[in-house]
Amino acid sequence: MTTPELRQLRYFLVLAEELSFTRAAARLMIAQQSLSQQITALERSLGVRLFDRDSRGATLTDIGALFVPEARAVTDRADEAVAVVGRARRGEVGTLNLAFLATVANHLLPPVVRVVREHLPDLRLTTESTGIAPLVEGVLGGRYDVAFTRTPLVPALRSRTLATEPVCAVLPEGHPLAERAELKLADLAEERWVMTPRSSWEPWHRAYDDQFREAGFVPNVVQEEASVQSLLGLVAAGIGVTRLAHSARSLRRTGVVFVPLTGVFARIEMVWLSGNTAPALRRLLDVVTELAATTDLTEAG
Repeated sequence: MTTPELRQLRYFLVLAEELSFTRAAARLMIAQQSLSQQITALERSLGVRLFDRDSRGATLTDIGALFVPEARAVTDRADEAVAVVGRARRGEVGTLNLAFLATVANHLLPPVVRVVREHLPDLRLTTESTGIAPLVEGVLGGRYDVAFTRTPLVPALRSRTLATEPVCAVLPEGHPLAERAELKLADLAEERWVMTPRSSWEPWHRAYDDQFREAGFVPNVVQEEASVQSLLGLVAAGIGVTRLAHSARSLRRTGVVFVPLTGVFARIEMVWLSGNTAPALRRLLDVVTELAATTDLTEAG
């Protein structure tokens, strides 16, 4: 006994339904002689007779009738396997590992995961909130397929902007400048500053250096903290002022005031490794891009 060909099983099932070589051949769009030859070859490979043939057509033998559900199970499973491959090619199934910069995860993670679940329910997602350095390292090293972050300023990564928002001066409540509708960075030249340490992400601090230089001063940094929550706490305590994206106000509602800085903006971006061509990644990028076109992701959550 040899293993039947999948094509022979399909021919067998059509003939079992039609019980006529003429009708089955027409349905399969093959010559009647070819169908007869394939059924004979199938019977020979199995060592049994599946049909009784006479001038009126074909009748399933007892063994043939038993073989019908088994053959159908095989062809159905083959169809399922082909369908899975097709869905994988279209990016509808698979696994993607997502990273969110800790300072944007609060408002960005929920809508992103929600819209991907809605449009790609069979795509498995893992999510992680992390700092900028491990986030970039993870994307470059393949640990994360895509990350949602502030502009990382790393040329090796591809990116797509999802949202742009003002950068604000963050002042303690009651500060003389807190009632202003807008401030220039130069207005804060005499203030004490609290900022993230330079080691947290050198590319960002080089950009800050340029902006402070254009404003005509070097900030008097009196304390450094790695987390935005800690910076906000220091500002609320009156230790100093800082600068953060407008959406960071969701992390602290009292004790601080956010005043937009004239002409200074921050972007939220999706970033991924340029060599990553996984179909699932392409679908996710498109789905999230559509989300960003209809939703203010700096206000989501």
